[in-house]
Amino acid sequence: MSGQDNLAIRPGRRAILAGAAALPLLPAIARAQAGFPERTVTIIVSFAPGGSTDIAVRLIAPALQEILGRPVVIENRGGAGGNIGIGAAARATPDGYTLLGTSSAFVVNPSLYKNAPYDPFKDFQPISTLSASPNVVAVPAASRFQSLPEIIAYAKANPDKLNWASPGSGTTPHLAGEIIAIRAGIRVQHIGFTGAGPATQAAVAGQVDYIVAHQGSVEPQLRQGQLRPLAHTGTGRQEDWPDLPSCAEVGIAGAESETFLALYAPAGVPAPIVARLEAAVTEALKRPDVMERFRKGGMPANPTPGAAELRARVAREVPLWRDVIQQAGISVS
Repeated sequence: MSGQDNLAIRPGRRAILAGAAALPLLPAIARAQAGFPERTVTIIVSFAPGGSTDIAVRLIAPALQEILGRPVVIENRGGAGGNIGIGAAARATPDGYTLLGTSSAFVVNPSLYKNAPYDPFKDFQPISTLSASPNVVAVPAASRFQSLPEIIAYAKANPDKLNWASPGSGTTPHLAGEIIAIRAGIRVQHIGFTGAGPATQAAVAGQVDYIVAHQGSVEPQLRQGQLRPLAHTGTGRQEDWPDLPSCAEVGIAGAESETFLALYAPAGVPAPIVARLEAAVTEALKRPDVMERFRKGGMPANPTPGAAELRARVAREVPLWRDVIQQAGISVS
């Protein structure tokens, strides 16, 4: 055998030796997966404390800690519309000990930002939706508008005369409002605020004609009569607001949208560990005390938890919001 031939087979021998060396590790890996978790689980929340995503994760964390038998800690990594936290979670070691808690920004940002630091399909594995609720179209208490069709009729007769508020450009309430405008064929002026709080304050003060907001963020103002709800962007009637019609019911077809909050694992986490996490979240969300806490927070616990539901949601909403962003000409630097 020539020296050249001898060199040619060395890579193969190295592969065989490496494979043989790895064999003793396989039982250890299997034991680690079977014993998961063996230490603290960290959930990176991609927004600052106090927002709906942070609240949802904190509502479920105690139950997860009890079910998993290990501490569950929350690390807020807000900024760049959620991109900082989502990007950090995408780069985390894929061992199941670092998870991501985020909002609908997960399916919006890849189309909204030119350089989103993640791919929603390649960089993460779905665990479960935590909560999903519609956005609400509401007007100041003293508004002359009594229904969404009245707003649409006025906007058609007076293009660009009405203005409306959202928590900010690119947020799901903003996109929900754009869907309504697109489907209804109206031109109205959007005013993006720096969060739900300032947008709600402007609407209560009558500084805008209407607001589109996540139901949970304006629940107190609706209950207190400071804002009047006209319609919601979900399907059917809502348990807490049985008299509030959906957009479809008042003649705006195809305007359905929800703000959803969910948990993900980085891509590469072993399937048994993802399954363990999914089972734990499902069990937690079905506990009556957890469901009640979510309901009181204005964000009902997801009735159909699990990875399959979240995977289908992501597959459906990434192209939906891409089309809306393109049609509305929305851009964020």
